[in-house]
Amino acid sequence: MTRFLLTGGSGFVGQWLAKALLARGDSVDLSGLGAAPGGPNVLTADERRQVRWLTADVRDAEDVDLLVERSRPDVVFHLAGVSYPPDAERSPTTAYDVNALGAVRLLTAIRRRRATGVLDPMTVIVGSGMQYGNHPAADMPLRESAPQRPVSIYAASKAAQEVASLQFCRDAGVRVVCTRSFNHSGLGHGAQYLIPSLVRRVRELPTRGVRQLALGNDVVRDYLHIADVISAYLLLADRGESGEAYNVASGRGISVTALANEILLRAGVTADITTDPSLVRSTDIPVLVGSPAKLVEQTGWTPTKTHVDIIDDLLNAATE
Repeated sequence: MTRFLLTGGSGFVGQWLAKALLARGDSVDLSGLGAAPGGPNVLTADERRQVRWLTADVRDAEDVDLLVERSRPDVVFHLAGVSYPPDAERSPTTAYDVNALGAVRLLTAIRRRRATGVLDPMTVIVGSGMQYGNHPAADMPLRESAPQRPVSIYAASKAAQEVASLQFCRDAGVRVVCTRSFNHSGLGHGAQYLIPSLVRRVRELPTRGVRQLALGNDVVRDYLHIADVISAYLLLADRGESGEAYNVASGRGISVTALANEILLRAGVTADITTDPSLVRSTDIPVLVGSPAKLVEQTGWTPTKTHVDIIDDLLNAATE
């Protein structure tokens, strides 16, 4: 039985990843702050009983060292992080401490044990497609060879995480694979993120009178269903090449307006789409789409769902 350690285990992705691992019969340790996993209601009560919860703060080196010692994992998925960009903007120091230095603390603990032959796990470090920053629309979809030009604190902290993580591989032989994960969503995703927010707002539109759905920047993004992201992560842990970074992306972009229209259509609601100046951000990246070619070539990954499946899952959950 393979033992997996998931940092940030109470989060959206962590819960879905734990669910998939349990279904395979693997042993799962989840770690995070607090006495027990909170977060989205993704795991069933029985599944929650099957995982082991280990309290740890990635900002504390002793905590992280003890976490690795207690878990003794075969595979690590490092998911802990400041994942909501506005939170990173509000506290840049925390964002860098958690996102970049959190990975450094984790890999330092692993390196120490690898050097003495205690363990040698494959560690998947989850980054962001936002690391690429601004590129011309004609360059889409971006491959991993594209320059990283992060424009936000969140993206820069994730780029720093990747640079530091790959250094552990090159210098000390720690087995590390990094992802540059583009947008993804599904059941349990936080209400502050785009698609869940749009679904909620569409469901709350008045039943009478003129209905309006106000949007901000009409940016183009690359969306994956959480199920496809999980399958990509599992394949990277098994078949990814240590010391490499991989886009986790669909290769297709969709605009915010197109997403909003799709949600309205599938919800059976009509509304005028307008622009709210207060929601417009001058620094938003206009177009960001990633190429999954490297991931597909090296792991055989194939996505099975689309943004429509995300919308349907969220709409169905909202009516249950």
